[in-house]
Amino acid sequence: MLADDPLGASRDPVADADVDVEPYLAAFAAIDKDPAYRLLVCESAGRVVAMLQLSFIPGLSRRGAWRAQIEAVRTHADFRGLGLGRGFIQWAIELARDGGCSLVQLTTDKSRSDAHRFYERLGFEASHEGMKLVL
Repeated sequence: MLADDPLGASRDPVADADVDVEPYLAAFAAIDKDPAYRLLVCESAGRVVAMLQLSFIPGLSRRGAWRAQIEAVRTHADFRGLGLGRGFIQWAIELARDGGCSLVQLTTDKSRSDAHRFYERLGFEASHEGMKLVL
């Protein structure tokens, strides 16, 4: 699912047979051992059809509020448009609420207009301008 779209394929060429998967395995191990991070998956007939990473971040702003960061959202192409994504994100929001977070945030690439509409329908607002520096 990481390489299932043109944008993802340019960043995660995991479909190539000669790609070193060790960095992915190391990241998975780090996520798995730290209780502040969760890798959530949806399954259908034993097959992973959606995934996301949910991170819990303490903060000094907002009176020391915790926030949840949603990242790496992927839904298999065969399962898009069926309502799975909506329920999946709502589940992540409930986990954040149950974990004491008072804010859920995410970023989405500026080119993903369909994703922007999807998140807005779920109540997210484009309230900040995100910036990144590739190292």
